[in-house]
Amino acid sequence: MKTIPWILAFSLILSSSAALAHEEDDAQRGQPEQLGEVSFPISCSAQAQKDFDRGMALFHSFWWDEAAKTFGGITQKEPDCAIGYWGSALTALGNLYAGPTPPKALQFGADQLAKAAVAPVADPRERDYIAALQVFYTDHDKLDHRTRLLAFEKSMERLAQRYPDDTEAVVLHALILSTSALPTDKTYSAQLKAAAILEQVYRSKPNHPGVAHYLIHSYDYPALAPQALDAARRYAKIAPSAAHAQHMPSHTYTMLGMWPETIDSNIASAKRAVSDVDYLHALDYLVYAYLQGGQDEKASAVVDKARAVTKPNGQHFAAGYALAAIPARYAIERGDWAAASRLTVSPPEAAYPWSKVPHSEAVTIYARALGAARSGDAAAARRDIARLGELRDAMKTANLGYWVNLTGIQIQVAQAWATRAEGKPEEALALLRVAADLETDVPKHPVMPGPILPAREQLGEMLLEMNRPAVALSEFERSMGKEPNRFRSFYGAARAAELSGNRSAAQGYYERLLELCSNADADRAELRYARTFVA
Repeated sequence: MKTIPWILAFSLILSSSAALAHEEDDAQRGQPEQLGEVSFPISCSAQAQKDFDRGMALFHSFWWDEAAKTFGGITQKEPDCAIGYWGSALTALGNLYAGPTPPKALQFGADQLAKAAVAPVADPRERDYIAALQVFYTDHDKLDHRTRLLAFEKSMERLAQRYPDDTEAVVLHALILSTSALPTDKTYSAQLKAAAILEQVYRSKPNHPGVAHYLIHSYDYPALAPQALDAARRYAKIAPSAAHAQHMPSHTYTMLGMWPETIDSNIASAKRAVSDVDYLHALDYLVYAYLQGGQDEKASAVVDKARAVTKPNGQHFAAGYALAAIPARYAIERGDWAAASRLTVSPPEAAYPWSKVPHSEAVTIYARALGAARSGDAAAARRDIARLGELRDAMKTANLGYWVNLTGIQIQVAQAWATRAEGKPEEALALLRVAADLETDVPKHPVMPGPILPAREQLGEMLLEMNRPAVALSEFERSMGKEPNRFRSFYGAARAAELSGNRSAAQGYYERLLELCSNADADRAELRYARTFVA
């Protein structure tokens, strides 16, 4: 198949099924594929129609490599099928929620649309689809991503208005509308508009995978997350064969602090994963959830599984992010600052191109800086802070605006703890307050289950260390408003209430901590203390 090398060049997810074979769910073997119900009438052959509907269902569950192969197979068998090339170009967009389409993918998509333009088999509606997508690819080497994305959203809106009964036009418009939302818009106007469109489609198409999937994304913010719960519970059942459909509900569960549901969701996703990106992404969410419930032995097993992925995909930073975040979370969530201070950028450059993904490497360096500073080694922390500054400069060069801001906050947090280690508590506290306020306005990126360690939670911990428990309690409670049901927040709030003389509040928080950790497999000191207090 001539298109496959190009597909592999741009694909955000490359297959590494051999590395994941041990995770295969025996119960899934031999079962018919279930991807939901999608109908996209085309003017090519009956077999192409069947394959095209499957390709769109794969696309709607972000199963990029399989969707690309499916659309590529259509045009290999039927080179005159214009809409088949459109399907390949649509898939080349990748995950617009995660960031701009890579240059190689843009060139591939543009080439596919050029073939679509001259392919003879297409009706007027299909030509309109091709023209609408062409807006995104036109002058991709001259115009910035956001300019083209906004133009694409408008072209999809016109397409949906022209074909109001065409489910795919309407759903795709909602997808692009949601991905074009400004992260600084706290009214969530674009997301809510997209959600309203999708909620209406759901009434007539309850088994459409894209409807449930994009609803979760549209509501993927603390203020909106409760509205996604119904879609989250539906999506995994709509497309049980897709690893992403099993994982995606955990975006909502994590944001609501629903750890057992998060665990089940990502165990199922990891079992179905056919790429290391899907697999590692699920493991990151899984280790995060295990650690909140004190299930440290299970979290440790997840760390080992991540390390066993020896040749991670370098085409997408999500693989590197998970590889960095998983061991960092395991050390930091347990307060093992010495272990955090010894973290290394791994696997080696030959296995993963860390130099090309500074926002992934920064995760390790930030965690290491925290470990050093909170172990009292201010000099080592300062060295890592300097490295974070270099990585932030690389992100600026790469136009990674979100990650530039996030890394700036991480630098501020690390500076605060290094300053405290240097014996300047008031200056440290001022730095950490600023960082906590800044992080409040930064939305969670889709690639992460949550911050490596919430800045406001850390502010509560620093205030506790400085014997200001009443103020610390307030900060812990504010942190829980954005990051609910976290182990460290519950324990911190309990200790702060206890030291403030508010035994009733302390009792409540210790009880909530013990309930949170009812399935704990580790005897953390915090849990021993909580049990003693409650008893």
